[in-house]
Amino acid sequence: MKRLQGLEPVIDVNTRLLVLGSFPGVASLRSQQYYGHPQNHFWKILGALWDVPLAAMDYPARLASVRARGLGIWDVYAACEREGSLDADIRSAELNDFERVRRTCPQLQAIAHNGGESFRHARHTRALGLPVYRLPSTSPANASWSFQRKRDAWAEVLQRHGLLR
Repeated sequence: MKRLQGLEPVIDVNTRLLVLGSFPGVASLRSQQYYGHPQNHFWKILGALWDVPLAAMDYPARLASVRARGLGIWDVYAACEREGSLDADIRSAELNDFERVRRTCPQLQAIAHNGGESFRHARHTRALGLPVYRLPSTSPANASWSFQRKRDAWAEVLQRHGLLR
């Protein structure tokens, strides 16, 4: 199996809430964009919450929009081996350096894990001494949660940390 490398974090000094996925899927790695699969609800949920057409915007504009609101994006895994996009197929995973977040994001208030595989590593993110949340996965594989139910769960966490206007 080929060793895959994750994406660079979308974080800066203004990041107040960091969303951590597990590892980019095939479509995201191919496009070098977080949540690059067109059926993933990530951009649609944020767009609905912020009343901004994020899903229709180009990627640099999406990133500018999340940065402007204090949202960071990264993954728990820096690298892994995997065929396809399923979290269950991740092998030989290497965790990201979460201390990098502490150094880069002085305003960070909380970590939100996007889905169960990411949340399995909450003990590592809790070591940062911040609130840690488990959000429902925005992946198309998480069909048991409706879009509205996902949106409501995400809204609660974003509201708690001042990311909803």
